[in-house]
Amino acid sequence: MEKLLEKSRYLILIAIASSMLASVAAFLWGATKTIAIILSLITSYGKDPLAAIALIELMDTFLIAIALFIFAVGMYELFIKDISLPEWLVIHNLHDLKAKLSSVIILVMAVTFLKHLVEWRDPQGTLFFGIAVALVSAALIAFSRFGGKD
Repeated sequence: MEKLLEKSRYLILIAIASSMLASVAAFLWGATKTIAIILSLITSYGKDPLAAIALIELMDTFLIAIALFIFAVGMYELFIKDISLPEWLVIHNLHDLKAKLSSVIILVMAVTFLKHLVEWRDPQGTLFFGIAVALVSAALIAFSRFGGKD
């Protein structure tokens, strides 16, 4: 039974491969969007009023791709073996992985809020959305700082 449990850790390779595939797809999606945005800027001579929103959404796409990549690399390090990575990306335990992902989630929420701010359709809705983003960000920062450290 012990050998079976030891070998079962390789089941995590399914999550790792899936996350890497999704990360690659998101990076390619971002690259495709980048080309489309650049072509739009060229054809409109930079006068497209929605260009700023498109660029903000582009940042969001790459942040999601980065989050998927960090998740895949972190799971590999935790369950399979250590790999040579920059120090900021080294994952020692599940808390480290969750903290790094929380940081990316906060960035995605900030970019999403910025998009809402630029569009500015509903001032009260934007205010409530900003408050919600701030509360969730504060909770994630508190969790990263105080939660789960041994």
